[in-house]
Amino acid sequence: MSRVTIKEIARRCGVSQGAVSYALNNQPGVSAATRARVLKVAAELEWVPNRAARQLSAARSETFGLVLARSAQTLVEEPYFMGFVGGVQSVLSDKSYALALQVVADLDEEQATYRKWAAERRVDGVIVVDLRVDDPRIPLLRKLGLPAVLVGDPALADGMPCVWTDGTAAMNAALDYVASLGHRSAARVAGPPEYGDVWIRDRAFDVAVRRLDLEGQVCHTDFSAVEGAAATRELLTVGPRPTAIIYDNDLMAVAGLAVVQGLGLRTPDDVTLVAWDDSTLCRITHPALTAMSHNIVGYGAEVTHRLLDLLNGARPQAHLYSTPLLIVRDSSGRPPS
Repeated sequence: MSRVTIKEIARRCGVSQGAVSYALNNQPGVSAATRARVLKVAAELEWVPNRAARQLSAARSETFGLVLARSAQTLVEEPYFMGFVGGVQSVLSDKSYALALQVVADLDEEQATYRKWAAERRVDGVIVVDLRVDDPRIPLLRKLGLPAVLVGDPALADGMPCVWTDGTAAMNAALDYVASLGHRSAARVAGPPEYGDVWIRDRAFDVAVRRLDLEGQVCHTDFSAVEGAAATRELLTVGPRPTAIIYDNDLMAVAGLAVVQGLGLRTPDDVTLVAWDDSTLCRITHPALTAMSHNIVGYGAEVTHRLLDLLNGARPQAHLYSTPLLIVRDSSGRPPS
C-alpha cells in the first residue's frame, strides 16, 4: 500500500498543501473549519508523517510505548504485568527513557493509540504484548513505520522482531510431570483462545495428552480470578473430575485453590494444581503452588534491551528468552487411589 501524502489530503479537501501542513502541525494560518476538515480526511486516510523526514527534523522522544488491552480489574489483580512493567522500567530508567503506558478496552483502541503516537511523534518505539493469531496490529505497525518488538512466539510475529518463551516445551514438561505422578486425567484452565500464547499452549496440550494417553479437557477464560474460579468449580462438580489442573496464570490458580478448599476437597490429595509464571502468589498460598516458573522481570528487561538495540541499528530477529521451568511444591502429588 502506497503512503498517503499531504498532496493527496490537499486534493481531497480542496485546499493548498501549505494549508494542510498548517492544519496537521497545529499551526496558525487556517480557519477552524479547514483544520477540522483536514484532520478528518487525514484520519480517514490513515495518514502518518514520513518517518525519514521526521528523523531529519526532530530528535528522538526518548519514550517507549506500551499499550495493555486488558480490563483495569484484571491488571490490578494480575501480578504478571506488574513484574513485566517493572523489568521494562528498570532498563529505561538507566537510559533516561520514559515509558508511555496506556490501558485500553480492546484492540481497536490499541491500534488508534499507535496511530496517534505515530502522528504526534510521541514514542520512538513500542513493546507489543498479548499477540493474537493473524494479529491486525502487525500490518498496522509496518504501515506506520513504528519500531516495535513483539512479546511472543515467532510463529505469531510474521517476521517482526520478537522475544519469546517456549510455551510448547513448558506445557510438555507440565504434563510429563503430572503423568509421572500417575495422573490419567488432566484439565487446563486457559486464557482467551484468540491469544497467541494461549493458542500455542492449546496445541501443545492437545498433542501431549494424546502422546501420554491422558484424558484432557480445556476451559477458556479471560485470565481473571472470577472466571478462573468458575472454571475450576465446573471442572470439579460437572462430569468426570480431573485429578490434575494446569492454569494459564497464577491468579487463576490461586482462585482455583480457594474453590477446591471451599468444596471440601484437599490439594494435592484430591486434585493436583499447577500454576503458570510463579509469582509470589504461588509461594504464599497454603499449600504452596507447584508452578511453571520464569523470570518475568527479566523478560520485560530483555524485551526493552532488544527494542533499544533495534533503534540503534541491530538486525531484527526472534530471540528465545527462556523456557519456563517446573518448580515442584506442595500442591502436586499422586492422584487419589
